[in-house]
Amino acid sequence: MKNLLVIGYVWPEPTSSAAGSRMLQLLKFFLNEKYTITFATTTAQSQHAFDLEKIGVKTAKIELNNASFDEFLKKIDPEIVLFDRFMIEEQYGWRVDAICPEAIKILDTEDLHFLRNTRKKALNTEAELQDLMLNSDLAKREIASIYRCDLSLIISEVEMELLRSFFKIPAKIIEYLPYLLETEEIDKADNSASFDDRQDFMFIGNFLHEPNWQTTLLLKQKIWPKIKQKLPEAKLHIYGAYASDKVYQLQNKKEGFLVHGRAESVDEVMQKQRILLAPIQFGAGLKGKMIDAMQNGIPSVTTAIGAEGISEENHWNGFICSSDAEIIEKALQIYTDKDLWIAKQALGKAILKSRFSAEDFTTSFQQKLIDLKTNLSKHRSKNFTGSMLKFHNNRSTYFMSKFIEEKEKNKSNEHNTRT
Repeated sequence: MKNLLVIGYVWPEPTSSAAGSRMLQLLKFFLNEKYTITFATTTAQSQHAFDLEKIGVKTAKIELNNASFDEFLKKIDPEIVLFDRFMIEEQYGWRVDAICPEAIKILDTEDLHFLRNTRKKALNTEAELQDLMLNSDLAKREIASIYRCDLSLIISEVEMELLRSFFKIPAKIIEYLPYLLETEEIDKADNSASFDDRQDFMFIGNFLHEPNWQTTLLLKQKIWPKIKQKLPEAKLHIYGAYASDKVYQLQNKKEGFLVHGRAESVDEVMQKQRILLAPIQFGAGLKGKMIDAMQNGIPSVTTAIGAEGISEENHWNGFICSSDAEIIEKALQIYTDKDLWIAKQALGKAILKSRFSAEDFTTSFQQKLIDLKTNLSKHRSKNFTGSMLKFHNNRSTYFMSKFIEEKEKNKSNEHNTRT
């Protein structure tokens, strides 16, 4: 029996974030490969978490810095352990090495966290992005995690190139695996609402994600007021999970700036609007909202960051802009030009078909897993840097975890004594 253990940062919430959708795609891939899957996490399950057991995935609650995880691991005896983000590998990777040394360790980076972090810093400093990355503690942690794993899944070609060319990561330990869309997910763009059946603008994004908050502020303060002047009847609808009070306080009905919070159905709201306005200033990976827009036939006006990893030779289902003024100009143009809008809508489906069709990537990934299973010892022997980092990390993390574990035991014993 082929067992896969997925250790999650949080429970997948595909209606809340692109990360949740990405995780479901990976789970479905492994289910198709006939793996028995257990998804485990330390976090509490929210009301918006996807029902994994409905698709045949077992679930488990685990504890951090607790030897109970070792017994849990022995019971499952996984052939593959998939870490959802590098922080999870830091916390549990050493235990997997100790208990299941022959298990293949795969890291799904989601996106490069250090790239998003340094791009944010670059907005507020004159320092070069490359210098910020080289001096980033987050980059050192994340890249060390990539080396310690047998394979890391990279969602963006831009990030693949950064890791290969700038950081000199060996190609054999990283795999380009973007969003995996089935044919029916691509074809649903054919049945999307027409130009005449839509009106208004929208932005959408999980507000636990800082770039989405900053984008909303930019729309509110600089971009939307100028569009509203030209289109007084138009409205801008802001959607997003986990919107806090500071987000709702931006609402102003007179200005046509409406904050709705969570969209229970992304498809439903995107089918109503005519343009996705997404002047994203920093970030990494692939922006799920852009993929959703193409699937739902809504053209978008965004930045190079927003289109990164999706656009090919600047083809876009709308416009990629380099300034606020250009964003405003192109948003007005595509909103009012029906023929242009229809042409851009069609281009969105073409991009999805050429860049994200699941069948174009699953065969390569299948073969990569076969090669790892067949030649794991040889694969690891050629990754001396990974072995070195694993040696030092495992020793330091082991002692820190044991210290925390004993500390928690002592607290528990003191509490039991008092009661």
